[in-house]
Formats: sequence, structure tokens, C-alpha cells
Amino acid sequence: MLITPSGIPYEKMTPEMIVTLPLSAENAPKTTVKPSSEWRFHRDILRAKPNVQAVVHAHPIYATALAMNRQEIRACHYMIAAFGGDTVPVADYALFGTDALSGTVTKALANRSGCLMANHGAVVVGDTLDSALWRMVELETLAKGYATSLSIGAPHILSESEIKETLAAFKDYGLRTAF
Repeated sequence: MLITPSGIPYEKMTPEMIVTLPLSAENAPKTTVKPSSEWRFHRDILRAKPNVQAVVHAHPIYATALAMNRQEIRACHYMIAAFGGDTVPVADYALFGTDALSGTVTKALANRSGCLMANHGAVVVGDTLDSALWRMVELETLAKGYATSLSIGAPHILSESEIKETLAAFKDYGLRTAF
């Protein structure tokens, strides 16, 4: 897998700084540039989800705020279907960069294509980098809408049948995406 380096601002990154790491690796490579501290969950997600070709991890404001409250995103909008079900779950907390965090994130993504990470951020997957990046933007948009709706009342949650109908309709929606 290819992964961004640890601790280098994106605007300072060059293509040569991208770290190559075999999916079979059990330890970070001894290279001049260290891989992201989150390389373990990237690796484990790719191992667990063979249709996934891209993992995007970020700390967008609204998704992270919900993650800090350990509050999943419920089916308040039909775009929840972009994540494979009726919620965007929250992975349990574990220290960044650890096998424990990898385990909680991989578990939360078992039947989903995105999750929040308790007191941390968010992770999404896709069958291409474009689809994963699209999904991260959708996750933050959904999180912003959900957080805003919670601030003015109780959002109406779509029913199980409405979600099933939406998931079926999503099979032909826009970018082909891996769940």
C-alpha cells in the first residue's frame, strides 16, 4: 500500500515522501520517512475488505465533534446510504497508532464504508481514491447537517423500510463505491 508520511504537512509533501508498505508487513518499514502513525488500520482495513482500494482518514470538524461526543450519525438523511446502512457508527476509543485502534476501526467498518473514531476523527473507504475522497466530503456534510439539526431540535430519523429502499437505489448511484 501507499501511505502518506508521518508528521509532514500536506503542502510540504512530495511524491518521493509517500511510503510503500506491503500489506503483509507486521512492522513499519525502516525508511528515512516514517509512514503515518495510522498505517496499521489502513493495512488492516485493506486486508479485511478486498474490494476496497483506498482508505481516507481525516479530522473534519463536524465529524470529529460527533466523534468526541461518541455519537453515531443516525439515518437523518438519505445520504446515510453512502456508508452502507442506517448509521455511521463510532469505533471505540483506543490510542492513535496502535493495534487496538486498528481493531476497533476495522470492527466498526465491518458492514460499512465509513465510521467515526471516538475522540479522534473519521475513516472512509472506497474502491478508488476518488470514491473514498468523495465519501469523506459526504461524511462531513452529513455530520454538519446532523449536528445542526440536533442543535435546533430532534431530527426525524428515516424508517428501516425507507433506508432499505434508499440502499437499493444507491446500487446505481453516481460513483461505484465499495461498502
